[in-house]
Amino acid sequence: MADFIVDEEEVDENGAPVRTKKPKGVRRTRPAPGVSSSALQEAQELFGDVDELLLARSRTRGSDDYKETRLEDEFEPIVLSEKYMTENDDRIRESDIPERMQISEESTGAPPLDESSIGEEGQWIVTQLKSGAVPWIPKLDSGSKKDDKEGLPIDKDDIVRFLELHHVQKLDIPFIAMYRKEECLSLLKDLERPEAGNDNYDKNNKTPTLKWHKILWALQDLDRKWLLLQKRKSALQLYYNKRFEEESRRVYDETRLNLNRQLFESVMRSLKEAESEREVDDVDSKFNLHFPPGEAGVDEGQYKRPKRKSMYSTFSKAGLWEVASRFGSSSEQIGLCLSVVKLHEFIDPKETPEEVASNFTCAMYDTPEEVLKCARHMAAVEISCEPSIKKYVRNHFIDHAVVSTSPTADGNITIDSFHQFSGVKWLREKPLCKFEDAQWLLIQKAEEDKLIQVTIKLPEENLNKVIDQFNEYYISDSVSRSAQLWNEQRKLILHDAIFRFLLPSMEKEARGVLASKAKHWVLTEYGKALWSKVSVGPYQQKESDLSSDDEAAPRVMACSWGPGKPQTTFVMLDSSGEVQDVLYTGSLTLRSQNVHDQQRKKNDQERVLKFMTDHQPHVVVLGAANLSCTRLKEDIYEVIFKMVEENPRDVGHEMDGLSIVYGDESLPRLYENSQISSEQLPSQQLGIVRRAVALGRFLQNPLAMVATLCGPRKEILSWKLTPWESFLNPDDKIGIVEQIMVDVTNQAGLDINLAISHEWLFAPLQFISGLGPRKAASLQRSLVRAGSIYTRKDFLTEHQLGKKVFVNAVGFLRVRRSGLAASSSQFIDLLDDTRIHPESYILAQELAKDVYDEDGTGDANDDDDALEMAIEHVRDRPSYLKNLDVEEYASGNNRQDKIETLYDIKRELIQGFQDWRKQYEEPSQDEEFYMISGETEETLAEGKMVQVTVRRVQAQRAICGLESGMTGILMKEDYADDLRDIIELSDRLHEGDMLTCKIKSIQKNRYQVFLVCKESEMRSDRLHHNHNFDPYYHEDRSSLPNEQDKIRKERERSKKHFKPRMIVHPRFQNITTDEAIEFLSDKDPGESIFRPNSKGPSYLTLTLKIHDGVYAHKEIIEGGKELKDITSLLRIGKTLKIGEDTFEDLDEVMDRYVDPLVTHLRTMLNYRKFRPGLKTEVDELLKTEKEENPMRIVYSFGICHEHPGTFVLTYIRSTNPHHEYIGLYPKGFRFRKKMFEDIDRLVAYFQRHIDDPQNDSAPSIRSVAAMVPMRSPATGGSSGASVGSGWGGSNSEGAWRGPSYDRDRSSTPGSRTGRPDYRNNGNRDEHPSGLPRPYGGGRGRGRGSYSNSSRGHNSNHERRAGATRWGSAVKDGDDSLSNFPGAKVQNSPGREAFPGGWGGGASGGDKSGWGGGASGGDKSGWGAGPSDAEQGNSGWGTGSKKAGDNGWSGN
Repeated sequence: MADFIVDEEEVDENGAPVRTKKPKGVRRTRPAPGVSSSALQEAQELFGDVDELLLARSRTRGSDDYKETRLEDEFEPIVLSEKYMTENDDRIRESDIPERMQISEESTGAPPLDESSIGEEGQWIVTQLKSGAVPWIPKLDSGSKKDDKEGLPIDKDDIVRFLELHHVQKLDIPFIAMYRKEECLSLLKDLERPEAGNDNYDKNNKTPTLKWHKILWALQDLDRKWLLLQKRKSALQLYYNKRFEEESRRVYDETRLNLNRQLFESVMRSLKEAESEREVDDVDSKFNLHFPPGEAGVDEGQYKRPKRKSMYSTFSKAGLWEVASRFGSSSEQIGLCLSVVKLHEFIDPKETPEEVASNFTCAMYDTPEEVLKCARHMAAVEISCEPSIKKYVRNHFIDHAVVSTSPTADGNITIDSFHQFSGVKWLREKPLCKFEDAQWLLIQKAEEDKLIQVTIKLPEENLNKVIDQFNEYYISDSVSRSAQLWNEQRKLILHDAIFRFLLPSMEKEARGVLASKAKHWVLTEYGKALWSKVSVGPYQQKESDLSSDDEAAPRVMACSWGPGKPQTTFVMLDSSGEVQDVLYTGSLTLRSQNVHDQQRKKNDQERVLKFMTDHQPHVVVLGAANLSCTRLKEDIYEVIFKMVEENPRDVGHEMDGLSIVYGDESLPRLYENSQISSEQLPSQQLGIVRRAVALGRFLQNPLAMVATLCGPRKEILSWKLTPWESFLNPDDKIGIVEQIMVDVTNQAGLDINLAISHEWLFAPLQFISGLGPRKAASLQRSLVRAGSIYTRKDFLTEHQLGKKVFVNAVGFLRVRRSGLAASSSQFIDLLDDTRIHPESYILAQELAKDVYDEDGTGDANDDDDALEMAIEHVRDRPSYLKNLDVEEYASGNNRQDKIETLYDIKRELIQGFQDWRKQYEEPSQDEEFYMISGETEETLAEGKMVQVTVRRVQAQRAICGLESGMTGILMKEDYADDLRDIIELSDRLHEGDMLTCKIKSIQKNRYQVFLVCKESEMRSDRLHHNHNFDPYYHEDRSSLPNEQDKIRKERERSKKHFKPRMIVHPRFQNITTDEAIEFLSDKDPGESIFRPNSKGPSYLTLTLKIHDGVYAHKEIIEGGKELKDITSLLRIGKTLKIGEDTFEDLDEVMDRYVDPLVTHLRTMLNYRKFRPGLKTEVDELLKTEKEENPMRIVYSFGICHEHPGTFVLTYIRSTNPHHEYIGLYPKGFRFRKKMFEDIDRLVAYFQRHIDDPQNDSAPSIRSVAAMVPMRSPATGGSSGASVGSGWGGSNSEGAWRGPSYDRDRSSTPGSRTGRPDYRNNGNRDEHPSGLPRPYGGGRGRGRGSYSNSSRGHNSNHERRAGATRWGSAVKDGDDSLSNFPGAKVQNSPGREAFPGGWGGGASGGDKSGWGGGASGGDKSGWGAGPSDAEQGNSGWGTGSKKAGDNGWSGN
């Protein structure tokens, strides 16, 4: 309606519109060109007056000019977070509390600082340690407790003192471990190496080693759990009080109100006593049971969420709680009894349960039995939710429950001896307490994958003990009838409570306990792996002066191998890790003998020679990327030898014995792809250069290089250190990474002046005690602005560190003459270059002065110069300090409470900041092998099955390639069990074939493995990996796989080794034979699909559905591939060949081959004389028809199930059915060596020429019958039968195969190559199924000459011509889809003259092929019957008769 409302114009007394005056100072808005006034008015109504907006903005602009732009307005939140520039980050930076403490307190809240709270927490921590909360802290036996009342290897008082230092004094863990040793000495023990005492290196003057302070970190973790527990308990207490008050206002029944009050008081007592998150969960469960959430009134303005009401709540509201309370002892009373608190016995009600229940029947619960059932449920739930009962059952369950595993049907097939889950396949009743490593995580994963079944249960004995305990306190001893009736109800309640509620919940909790324990173990292993990487010192020059600080780090030449794009790259780093020069060499590793390539290689060698001569590296580090690096190492050594030989004067003494060491490229590759590398090396655009820089820097300073990737993006988490880390989440990993980095960084120290000059060395600063990424970044900016620092006091004054943070950090920050300060003459205190904390400077000066005075040269003055001189004196003469007895000195100066500190001072005065990291060692041969090969001990082991590709075949061996690039050698004697027929291995294997083999042995020094694929070895367990099986591992022999499981296992194995192809076509799918058959099973006959072939990536298979249950497979050979390029191998070939026909792509195959073939197939299936069914069924149908028409010759067409792709012409002349075979081709039907475009012409020809004689040289019926497989694969026939089948052409020419031939992977090595395996029967003239080889002896592949002109009729000529005895292949200008084009006649039932399983027809000088069907002296050829009389009375015409009167049954 707004469109109809208009403003009335103002008019004067004459009715003329009044013109309003425009206020002064307001400019008229000039309408935008092309914009109508109505549009402007509409925009103004929507968005307001633009002039007013501009005016308001101009007024506020002046006042906003002086305001700083907020970062939140300029940058995305993620950017501010990564750069630590949010308001919260500013608050953390400014607060004088160690940064990591502040981060922790954000989630836990501020810790209590009073003495009683700390004492209570200390006792709780001791209790947790005794209960096994930290698995690697052992509980001492009762006989070894001695003075330790708690039975732990650590002192409770030390724990309390640690909490005071940590919470009250705000001291970080590294500071406590280094400077408060006397106050918590038992916490610094190494429990994994108890023989290595804490101070033995001090007393023996040995160099200390880095220590991972696991106990302190464990205490910090328990401290965090305690604080979170108290925080949750406080929050729940407030919630429970509020919820109880709300409930009390809603209840008016005094009895119910009193019961609620008792329940509430019980819950609050339980909450106060709860000592773990799990116990708090129990209390919360009980409270929510009796006071369900969501039933109180909702505050105004809040939305009410739908709540699912429990059955207990429904029954309770119906008043059945009164019945539930009559069953006997309450759940709380039972819990107290189980806690060994004796209570008075209860008295059984006088009424029977039914009498009590009858008082509570209602419309909803109309019978006493229904009331009792509901009340029993309430009582059982109350028992199962009682915290004290759950605690009792939990303790009993965790202590005595056992785990058993067994494989599922799939697991039995999938899990072999090398499988990840092989060690957990069969476990029998393993106690929970025996799970110590990551075994449970494997069980959990295997269960998720549905490979094993897991049961966790109490043994019968322990379960009965629990039930007896409950019965003792819940079942009445009275013998009255009512008591017995009540006891029956109580037993039902206990059964429900235990088996329906308690035990299932305990099993779930046990799973959680096991997962937590296993995860803790994995974290520890992850930490150990990281520790082994970062606790290694820099590479040390050989015979170099380690006290020379300037050149302590070596000059490194780092080399990263490149495939050509990018090229192999050399980077020269100075002793500070800065890039000096870069060299690219693209031809250094060429192995070609081409003159041009040799010249390019020589040029690169000369460039490398000059590069090394100019820069004189101390060490060369080569990234172990792949096997090419071994040859690259040889090339570099060749350059070094040439350099020393030709220019000995130009080579410095540092290069004598120059080493080339392999370096792991896993971390450098992370650095290469990280953003921090682009920020640190902006001038280096190529990633391979950044990778080489990281490779060299890791050799110079592993700690700094790892710390570089610990920035805000946490790239370090992608560094794969252990095979177990997939079970960890990023938060767990970053926590352990921080632990390791903090411990190593603070014990190694950080040279501040050197880091100021070289930014990458600042990376560990965030792990210094008291600091963190925010405070470290702020301090770094301040230090870089200053340029250098000369005294530790400047951290407090010049660089604005808070006092508490300064105290925590300063002892680990090294101030010495390095970087820009090296050339300065400004005084630097010698103590600032030691680990001695400024708080102990006076103590150190006193000790030095006393030693100085003891020497007799000391000055009596105590001024600063004298003290400094004393320190210089003892630094220059360390022998005086080494002879100092610290304990005697401490007792003489009343410093017994500083003995540990004095030991540290003595050591630091001898040599400040001595490197405690373990010395770098070159990789061992095994380490080099696994680095270069990319394999591990798990992935490459003797006996393990691997997939290989044949690269080169020689007479006595085959050179293969593993997936990792390693070389595998398969010797002739390891190829087959029967070697009699294998003259040369090249007869059986060809380049590109794929094999499944076992690793026979590993030659690590040559980076190659020896393989075996003999069937006997493949099936044996001789080479199987010997697992250290669990003592509880027990295989149940009764569950071993049966024959059906073995078949499934073969299919699974074929699927496992299935290689998908990179082919995009609507008719192509990456599926196996079985999957193809399943895919086509519900399709119409004639449907087809292309799929990968088992022979390898140079073959495809066309699978065609002939009829229901009958499928044929046609091999397609691909050409035009680059065999050495795996990508080219996986793509479709440039040419496709089926027999002698060549196609350009799959579309052409469909148009020219498949579509015509399917047309003829459907023509046959729809023909009026076609009969579905097996051959025997068709025979019976014809016999019946013959009985009805005895004067006619009946005939029909049918499917040949034995040989898919072939049809059977069956006819009966008198009594016995006779069979002839018809081949299916794209051009039509082949019958008696002639091609017919349609079936009618074929039938007409057959009727006219049925009496034509066949070739006399055909084999006898007995011989043919011996060759013909009589069982159909479709009805359980042997695989050999289908191998013998084919739709034309020889087997090697791509014959059609039946469904049981092309199973993508067979268990025998020969079949994995895609070629028939003739080894099992030891006769090359025989098929594996036992049939004679259709193409005769010799090593020929049965192709023959296909000559149709010569018709040899004797065996001598047959052998002389080299033709196959039974015929080899049809070649008549057409590509056959049948191996049986020369149709034969069966002369007697069950004995057929079959035209050849490997391609029928003539070959060489023998045109007869499988021709003939006559036996004995019968020369009649096709017309032969059981007797001459039968032939004479057959009713067949002579050819002159017309078809209409020749006795045929129908047309």
